[in-house]
Amino acid sequence: MSDKQAHYPTSLGVSDIDTISLFGEDLTEDLMGAVGFGELAFQLVTLRRPTKGQLRLFETVLVALADHGFTPTAIAARLTFLSAPESLQGALAAGLLGGGSRFLGVTEDTGKFLAEVLAACNGPLPTTQEEWDELARTAVREHTKTTNRVPGLGHPIHKQQDPRTPAIMRIAREEDLYGPHLALFEAIGRIAPDVLGRALPLNGAGVCGAALADLGLPVELLRGFALLARTAGLLGHLAEELRRPIANEVYLSVDRNAIYVPPEKTE
Repeated sequence: MSDKQAHYPTSLGVSDIDTISLFGEDLTEDLMGAVGFGELAFQLVTLRRPTKGQLRLFETVLVALADHGFTPTAIAARLTFLSAPESLQGALAAGLLGGGSRFLGVTEDTGKFLAEVLAACNGPLPTTQEEWDELARTAVREHTKTTNRVPGLGHPIHKQQDPRTPAIMRIAREEDLYGPHLALFEAIGRIAPDVLGRALPLNGAGVCGAALADLGLPVELLRGFALLARTAGLLGHLAEELRRPIANEVYLSVDRNAIYVPPEKTE
């Protein structure tokens, strides 16, 4: 074995027998009681403190994604808690594992899609609404050659407008953080009826992805921020399950109404 001491560099947290430091600052003296959790989460990823405006938009996104009722992620968490009440972490994990292409994962899928379209632009980015619409029209037409789903379009409940979308757009503009990802996303909403032949609203998860991308957060990690927000929501559902349980009723409703049907015959 080599006598050379191994080193594992990090710009995050380190500790010794007496102290804990984070970002090179003393955790207890410099950060605890002085830094909010949203600010800390932002800095853990970017290694920079957000400005006041960036923090407002970032936390707006976290609030928008925290809870949306009895979604599959919330139901999964509640049912797992019913099955294993001794495993809170299992119930939280069950809900988080449901963050995919239809729920929560849309945040990252939309951010990646928008970033790829912008990266493929030849020359400067659009400066007028007409130019943004043309870019969006081309991008959606190309995308739908291989799939029917455009990330960030459509919602199972909000058929006309997702109320989170205009709110996030407004706050981004108020903080001068309305950037190319949001501009392209808004353009997709304008041209979608013409290109797709039907009106689909820009959903909240999608606009959150666009806003996070405009904040300069890595698009490869955007799903993580959705999961961070939803963790708080799931914890709320589990707390409510303790106060006013519904998981057993959901289970019994499905179980007691299950009916046998013979398998379909195949050639």
